[in-house]
Amino acid sequence: MRVHGVTGRKNSGKTGLMERLVAEIVGRGFRVSTVKHAHHVTDVDQPGRDSHRHRMAGATEVLLATPLRWALMHELRGAPEPAPAEVFARFSPVDLLLVEGFKHGDHPKIECLRRETGTEPLAREIAGVRAFASDYGDPGLGLPVFHLDDTQAIADFILREVGLLPRPSPGAGKPFEPDASVAEALARMRAAIRPIAGEVEIPLAEASGRVLARAMAARRSHPPTDNSAVDGYGFAFDAVDMARPIPLEPGRSAAGAPFAGVLPPGRALRILTGALPPEGMDAVVPEESTRIEEGRLILERPPGRRGANIRPAGEDMKEGAEALAAGAVLRPGDLALAAAVGLGRLPVRPKLRVAIFSTGDELADPGELAEGRTYDANRPMLRALLERQGYEVLDLGVIPDARPTIRAALEEASARADAVLTTGGASRGDEDHVSALLREEGELQVWRVAIKPGRPLALAHWRSVPVFGLPGNPVAAMICALIFALPGLALRAGAAWREPEAYQVVADFARRKQFGRREYLRARINAQGRAEAFPSEGSGRVSGLSWAGGLVELPEDLREIRPGDLVRYLPFSGFGL
Repeated sequence: MRVHGVTGRKNSGKTGLMERLVAEIVGRGFRVSTVKHAHHVTDVDQPGRDSHRHRMAGATEVLLATPLRWALMHELRGAPEPAPAEVFARFSPVDLLLVEGFKHGDHPKIECLRRETGTEPLAREIAGVRAFASDYGDPGLGLPVFHLDDTQAIADFILREVGLLPRPSPGAGKPFEPDASVAEALARMRAAIRPIAGEVEIPLAEASGRVLARAMAARRSHPPTDNSAVDGYGFAFDAVDMARPIPLEPGRSAAGAPFAGVLPPGRALRILTGALPPEGMDAVVPEESTRIEEGRLILERPPGRRGANIRPAGEDMKEGAEALAAGAVLRPGDLALAAAVGLGRLPVRPKLRVAIFSTGDELADPGELAEGRTYDANRPMLRALLERQGYEVLDLGVIPDARPTIRAALEEASARADAVLTTGGASRGDEDHVSALLREEGELQVWRVAIKPGRPLALAHWRSVPVFGLPGNPVAAMICALIFALPGLALRAGAAWREPEAYQVVADFARRKQFGRREYLRARINAQGRAEAFPSEGSGRVSGLSWAGGLVELPEDLREIRPGDLVRYLPFSGFGL
């Protein structure tokens, strides 16, 4: 009998790995049986059952038979627990017996390790451990290490260990690839992406939303001259007796129509907002602080200093100062400033062109007859997201799950666009060709990220063009596009690095989460000003994207959120949506 074990400390992920291994190995055509050994007292029988009554009456063995299955229960009644080999010998012949537990048995084992348990490996205490399945890396004991979730690679290892697959040549095998943290993935992406080259000069009226190619200096000061900040009356501060009526000079100074001449000492002149103070005027009093009696100015609230209510030339910006920084995404306020300092044309980066395509034989375009198929929700979503950022979108449609067609799509996308967004095929299944191609023929910066939803996320380059291999699930695709693709595309477009807008709000929900993984919940702000989360965490619930107004970000070191806790809320409006 071929036997291989899965062991580990409490909460290390043994049962989850066993479940995945059984499905994986049975799916390859092998027959598998399992043993679950519990070191604590447990029972599969229940009081009140007929089988339980048989046992309580003194039966040594009770075989419970139904049309679906049968189960044999053997009573030890104080006898020593049988050795693992005795237990294994009771099984009918199969290709592989997988054992969970029996850590002191002499059969080969793979040990599960999880960071959050905070415990030392059992391999330091027991024999037979041949490899580790870990979520944090190599514990340093000189044994092969696989990622805890890499079921295929772990199954390959076990099948080779028991002789059901040929052993690899010396030195072969896939190294351990720990999940990158969100911060690590963003840092790698930021280091790898280069902005598109070139610039084009365009009129100010066409520059909204474009990326400024280089810094621009003010061509003239703003304001260009001294000017009055209010409607009122002006005079020389030291030349009038403010406690006495002040004679008025005929005329006025208005914006665009300055007073011609010099204001005599001791006299006041009517002046309007934005008007140039004439020579002889160095203070202005607002109209509402004065009154006129018998053609003379009475100051009810005199100005307190020379220069009062006069805006000096260059108060806002001096000629030659940097008005707009390189990489700015030009907003209405930026265009106002450019106009104010005399910039009628601006150098901008070429508009970013982004290619998108979905992969999957099961996908159909919305509106098509699609019995037994799934409508592609990703491309309409991503197109709208990208167009909101001001990018040109090249939609290559749905690409079948075949490596040659996906390779051809990547070639076309990289030749015609500045960046590529794909959905689907980023995991490690038989039909997940995107990640395989990016790994084997491209430059893969990041494959798996410790994030929920969206762990299988490929950040790569194909022919020097950035590729964002997003998950096929629309919820995961949307969240990964917001967190990873948008800042990466901004860099590619020549803009500055973009951090998401976020603020602290009070949670109106409870959640538990896995330690060591960052999670994003679809959320919105309720009438009480608190964040409520979408009721279902299932990433298949696309309705949650329409329901939500943003995301709640739960950091890696958090395990639980309770109502009343502060959480970080990222509104969709902060992403330009």
